Amino acid sequence: LQKNKFESLPKVSFMTSRMKSLKYLDMSNNLLRHDGADVQCQWAESLTELDLSFNQLADAVFECLPVNVKKLSLQNNQISNVPRGVVELKSLEELNLASNRLADLPGCSGFPSLQFLNIEMNSILTPSADFFQSCPGVRELQAGHNPFKCSCELQAFIRLERQSGGKLFGWPAAYVCEYPEGLRGTELKDFHLSQLACNTTLLLVTALLLTLVLVAAVAFLCIYLDVPWYVRMTWQWTQTKRRAWHNPHGDPGTILQFHAFISYSERDSLWVKNELIPNLEKGEGCVQLCQHERNFIPGKSIVENIINCIEKSYKSIFVLSPNFVQSEWCHYELYFAHHKLFSENSNSLILILLEPIPPYLIPARYHKLKALMAKRTYLEWPKERSKHALFWANLRAAIS
Repeated sequence: LQKNKFESLPKVSFMTSRMKSLKYLDMSNNLLRHDGADVQCQWAESLTELDLSFNQLADAVFECLPVNVKKLSLQNNQISNVPRGVVELKSLEELNLASNRLADLPGCSGFPSLQFLNIEMNSILTPSADFFQSCPGVRELQAGHNPFKCSCELQAFIRLERQSGGKLFGWPAAYVCEYPEGLRGTELKDFHLSQLACNTTLLLVTALLLTLVLVAAVAFLCIYLDVPWYVRMTWQWTQTKRRAWHNPHGDPGTILQFHAFISYSERDSLWVKNELIPNLEKGEGCVQLCQHERNFIPGKSIVENIINCIEKSYKSIFVLSPNFVQSEWCHYELYFAHHKLFSENSNSLILILLEPIPPYLIPARYHKLKALMAKRTYLEWPKERSKHALFWANLRAAIS
């Protein structure tokens, strides 16, 4: 009775109820509907093969099926779900649900004898991986030509194919990725994702460990290279510059008032006060020196005083010794003087080596001092008194 205009599935069932020998019925390509509105269906008990393909049937069709049917075709209808517990077709062996709107594989709770299932060309993105566990009697599953979404969830279904022993009909050609766009056309057998990509817990733990290692490495490098110290010094220099810019009526920081600013360790102060200052500030061509003990302005921070004195001085004299490299304030002064050297492209640094400094004594953060001592000529304080006059002459010439 295919290709007619039958509309009511219950009426068709009542039509067959008195056909005692009817075994095969083809009602395909009609206009059959069933809304399940408490209308009972009554099929011939002898009916074992029923073709209801190419109709307009929805989920309610499972409420109106012959109980003894063995082969059932519901291809090309509007079925989106196989209701559980509505009907129990104990004799059903073959079920064709191709070209419907199903989003997943149906269970076998209502079909204990099912052996062949066709669910091709539906809307299945990620099929259930436990299908063969819930349907142990199924010998062949046709699930190809669905818009598979190749993701972590699909990995279990791909593994299922290996365990099924060839029960997936049309594998691998009919099983192709549709989503995402970048994997479209890839066969499921060629789609693989690492366990790390699919295991959220493992991914989080790995990311956390990598983050901790990265943070530890950055922290170690920062401490080893003394980055916080340089950041703090840059911040101090910026703040001092900002205050000077906002206070134009204060001391003119850019006007040179001294010939040289002296930077030295407190432990070398006796040499500075007894030798350096008297020899430069007295006599012919006296030099005006800026010394922290007498020229720092009370009320200002030490860093601000250092910056101001360096900027008000034509030169900066550094008295180098093992004591110098152990003084943090000396390093501040060297840092700002070095900054001025590069910012103004001047030749304002004069290095005096009071005592030899073994390389191992210079901390890692004093790389600027190492570079300066390697690249710039420095004056070495002679132990012989006969050479002192030449030393002072060279120092005056360097300042001039």
